[in-house]
Amino acid sequence: MKLESFWQATAPVFTGAASGALPSRADVVVIGGGFTGISAALSLARSGLEVVVLESGQVMSQASARNGGHCNTGVAQNFASLVASQGLDQASRYYRAFDNAVSYVENLVRDERIDCDFRLCGKLKLASKAAHFAGLKEAWQLMRSTVDPEIELIGKEDIRREVASDDFHGGLLQKRGGQMHMGKFGVGLAEAAARSGAKIFPYHAVTAMTRLDGYRHRLQTAQGEILADKVLMATGCSNVGPFPWFQRRIVPVGSFIVVTEPLEEALLHEVLPHDRTYVTSLNIGNYFRTTADRRLVFGGRARFAVSNPTSDSRSGEILQAALAQMFPQLARARIDYCWGGMVDMTSDRLPHAGEQDGVFYSLGYSGHGTQMSVFMGRIMADLLAEKSNDNPWQRESWPALPGYHGKPWFLPLAGLYYKAKDRLS
Repeated sequence: MKLESFWQATAPVFTGAASGALPSRADVVVIGGGFTGISAALSLARSGLEVVVLESGQVMSQASARNGGHCNTGVAQNFASLVASQGLDQASRYYRAFDNAVSYVENLVRDERIDCDFRLCGKLKLASKAAHFAGLKEAWQLMRSTVDPEIELIGKEDIRREVASDDFHGGLLQKRGGQMHMGKFGVGLAEAAARSGAKIFPYHAVTAMTRLDGYRHRLQTAQGEILADKVLMATGCSNVGPFPWFQRRIVPVGSFIVVTEPLEEALLHEVLPHDRTYVTSLNIGNYFRTTADRRLVFGGRARFAVSNPTSDSRSGEILQAALAQMFPQLARARIDYCWGGMVDMTSDRLPHAGEQDGVFYSLGYSGHGTQMSVFMGRIMADLLAEKSNDNPWQRESWPALPGYHGKPWFLPLAGLYYKAKDRLS
């Protein structure tokens, strides 16, 4: 078993990194070389702006290539609960933003001819307990009449036609869900940005950032400094670097994934006959899907801990056991890859985007960032280029988490809380 991301291990090498010294200035400096930052750089470069991307490690080396590989419609919360907290109009706007994000990724893959195994296959949310099915039914009734007339509710008597497991009591099928090979997509997107004129500098961590006036900032790296007319913060967790305002609002939570060896086609068809993306309804649940070479990607929170080799390995053992329990048919499948990554979680489990102290930002995708991060890169690029402001996540305030300064000391307690909720619900 390799302790590395399957997406990164099987992706092509990025060849478009900038060479030479850091420029002295740029119209826009993007901090972060993941989906948000690279998508923004692509759109900014095509608008004729001088754009520089500063990435602390390799391009697409964090959440953008260390996730479960889903590209789905729908928000992180139960839609009925979101309506209760945000109102129907706002909740519907958020839902449609995710639908637009999936379409944007689909079109980008086609237009840039990115070979990344993209396909729309539907997302199935599975009721892990009988009591959870009532919540799915409530969401189905509301969504069908407002934002998604094609959504389908599947009862317990029919759920085994979708998933060959005794663990589930029904499901909610959103037919616009999709998937792709994250590493291939990320590298393809970065190559497109570089071809369009974006200067992408891997291993250029920002060590200091000083506001000069308005939106202008001086950014320092170990390799030199650069003056930016505007700055876009696109760093995901933001838990490293001179970004204290963001670090008080984003909680990095570990998510862990294993990938099996290639499986027999007949066996995979028996287990998952419709080959969708899947997520369970538990707070500490699982998500899974297949790959183009017939592997099963199986992930979840497993442990409320940060990602590191020891934590990843322990979490992999937990996930392997959960996989065997859910699908006894796959209990003997070899695990080829195991890894973890950090999810940039917010208190309301919704993204946040806007401007703070002269710095533009789009962060906090809370485990639903594949499609939204790419989409928000384009949205923020239009804002920075002064073309339009269609930001669906702009809000009046983003309160800091009380008693939190960037180190998630409370994760073990949160894990115990959610485990108790799963036992009692």
